[in-house]
Amino acid sequence: MAVSTSTSPPAVSGNDTGETMCPHRLVLEHVTSRWGVLVLIELLDRPYRFSELRRAIGRVGKGVSEKMLTQTLQTLERDGLVHRDARPVIPPRVDYSLTDLGREAAEQVRGLAEWTQRRMGAVQEARERYDVRKAAAAQG
Repeated sequence: MAVSTSTSPPAVSGNDTGETMCPHRLVLEHVTSRWGVLVLIELLDRPYRFSELRRAIGRVGKGVSEKMLTQTLQTLERDGLVHRDARPVIPPRVDYSLTDLGREAAEQVRGLAEWTQRRMGAVQEARERYDVRKAAAAQG
């Protein structure tokens, strides 16, 4: 079997999901998605079982559905950020934790979340100034 030594990007089919075109953007979307951010930040503290993680995220804001949490965890696991440890016991036990790569990403996300919390007042003031200008322009 021949091994390709080409350094050019692979051909893109009509049904490409964007992964071959811009994998960086996809990872960024996964890490900064609505639920990705909360999962990463929660898992910084400790490993969680699925139901524990779901409750912890619900305490921070609006609750996440089982389906969305499952999809988010699978996506982050595929990206190498989350480790899923399924233990063959009765009842089954599955724990989720961060990989080293996931911990690194989560620290960055937490920094952005902390900045948002610190600077929310300035953001709100900017929004109010913008709304006043837009309203004045619409009337004038």
